[in-house]
Amino acid sequence: MSSEVRRIRLTIAYDGSEYAGWQVQPGQETIQGLIESALRRATKVAVSIQGSGRTDAGVHALAQVAAFTTTNPIPVENLQRALNRLLPAAVRIVGVEVVPLEFHPRFSARGKHYEYRIWREELCPPFLARYVHHHPFPLDVGAMREAAPLLCGEHDFSTFAAADAKDALGRSKVRRIFGSELSEEGSLLVYRVHGSGFLKHMVRNLVGTLIEVGRGNLTGSGLVELLERPNRARAGNTVPGRGLFLVRVDY
Repeated sequence: MSSEVRRIRLTIAYDGSEYAGWQVQPGQETIQGLIESALRRATKVAVSIQGSGRTDAGVHALAQVAAFTTTNPIPVENLQRALNRLLPAAVRIVGVEVVPLEFHPRFSARGKHYEYRIWREELCPPFLARYVHHHPFPLDVGAMREAAPLLCGEHDFSTFAAADAKDALGRSKVRRIFGSELSEEGSLLVYRVHGSGFLKHMVRNLVGTLIEVGRGNLTGSGLVELLERPNRARAGNTVPGRGLFLVRVDY
């Protein structure tokens, strides 16, 4: 049996509704934990995977990326089939490939794309409820649409970051947003954002702040001021995780 070391990249889609997010947590069922358990059963050894980043409880992914190193020679096609047999239906391995040993899902990433979905009708269909934020109240969608691109560029996004255990390390909260737009698609408002990286709860806080613009409680110039002079207390509430999707990671 070959002992060649291989780096395997996984592309993963999941419905995060029933899980405590991506990252392994004691006593909680998480996406990372499920995949590591399935890999252990498939390869007969303990495997630790690294993801492109954490997604919160209830957040979904169309193409999360993870990777691990192994000496198991199992063909990637067989590994994909084995993992999907072992994983719950809410988690699917949609791609498996061998990549260079230095590949890291987080540190090799050049950007991430997220999408947040808001349902605007009075009644939310039960089959959509797990995948949208239901907000049937009046909003000035035009003002929100005009404000969204103001978030583009390199800024200190402290205003839009939740408290994190890593704050004690004093790491920069400067990130670059390449694209930020809001579109109206029937009964849905869809916010799409593409950036170099994102802080804890950042996208959900950006959406909550755009909703404050739509409610008339914040202007576009007020939004810019929050970027120039960070003030978490003046930003919008954190919207629920269920409306958020990690769409793609760029490498």
